[in-house]
Amino acid sequence: MLAGYLLGSIPFGLLLTRMVGVDIRQVGSGNIGTTNVLRTGNKGLAAATLLLDAGKGAAAVLLARYFGGLEAGMLAGVAAFLGHCYPVWLKFRGGKGVATLLGVTLAAVPLAGLIALVAWLVGALVTRYSSVGGILAAVAAPLAAWGLGAPHSAIALAVMSVVLVWKHRENIGRLRSGTESRIGSK
Repeated sequence: MLAGYLLGSIPFGLLLTRMVGVDIRQVGSGNIGTTNVLRTGNKGLAAATLLLDAGKGAAAVLLARYFGGLEAGMLAGVAAFLGHCYPVWLKFRGGKGVATLLGVTLAAVPLAGLIALVAWLVGALVTRYSSVGGILAAVAAPLAAWGLGAPHSAIALAVMSVVLVWKHRENIGRLRSGTESRIGSK
């Protein structure tokens, strides 16, 4: 779990934007995740952030599962997700965890991961709110895992989903008040 947490706490969005002279914490929402990296206007860095943040979640699950089985994989995945959301290196101020949750889900229960990915894409594309897509993915992941007969993974994913929705509480408030920014808006 410690290795999963440390892997998850690597702030790829911050590291990538620093390579081009930007401190992502000073842009937009100040978040280190993909959506905020996209606000820099650099789609390539945003895509790299998405892949690396998902990859660290998947890597934690796959490595721990190789050495300790499915349950160890899920514990490492939860730890990687928590590391992303609350990284020790950044005074516990990290991302919201959408990409990392998707990576964990894809590695643990691939079909549930695909379902969550589709929920994220549909939610984001239809509403043009990144937060809506992320929350839909977070809800879809444990439900899909449960429906596919992976109850232990579903429970772990449900814990991550609760944290993810909590991390989106300000977005939910802005959605309710009509002030949430849409994908691609200036």
